[in-house]
Amino acid sequence: MGVVVESAIEKELQKVASSAKAAVLQRFFKTAPGEYGEGDKFLGITVPVLRSIAKKHSTLDFSSLSKLLESSWHEMRLLALLILVLQYQKAFKLQEREFCGDIYKFYIDNFQRINNWDLVDLSAPHIVGAELFLKDEGREVLLSFAESNDLWSRRIAIVATFYFIRQSSFLHTLEISEFLLQDKADLIHKACGWMLREVGKRDQECLEKFLRKNRKVMPRTMLRYAIERFPEDLRKSYLRGG
Repeated sequence: MGVVVESAIEKELQKVASSAKAAVLQRFFKTAPGEYGEGDKFLGITVPVLRSIAKKHSTLDFSSLSKLLESSWHEMRLLALLILVLQYQKAFKLQEREFCGDIYKFYIDNFQRINNWDLVDLSAPHIVGAELFLKDEGREVLLSFAESNDLWSRRIAIVATFYFIRQSSFLHTLEISEFLLQDKADLIHKACGWMLREVGKRDQECLEKFLRKNRKVMPRTMLRYAIERFPEDLRKSYLRGG
């Protein structure tokens, strides 16, 4: 059944594909040899279009979604994740906690296919973050992701905390950002800086306390992202190390 659905959906996506957009996306998502997205293939479809298609197929079962996630096409994998987000949000609203748990487990079981930053960013807060926010062991699970040698697991760890931030809970974001200060990947520096900026939008003093403690060892990219919305004088002061 899953293979049949995959074939039908691929045909549907091919109808709205754009080779010109695909060429741009291939460069934007760094798919050249040696880059983080090496070998990824794009059809050239925007996220709004994929969201619309996801709504049409929001009841797909895990077998079909698994086939989509196995696709070599980036947009097929993203579509599967957008559908999972819709399913999780509906189940959460209906208080179907068991199904929420099943979706979370399916997501984690298939994390190897969540292998580019947009795939992580558009799904991790809504599934991993939402699920772990309700669990006592959420901190330990997120830290285990942060300790991974896999780039995308580490990005899931920090970006998932966006859900916590939206609930005005900042501790996990600060702890994981501090844990990842020595990370070598620029994509992790950007993600941590982004999450720290979101903390600062809600509680600037909380962010500044973190910065006063860690700015001397923060990667420059992380610092720039974190203070992006500060008043100009304050932003320049942090960049100067003042």
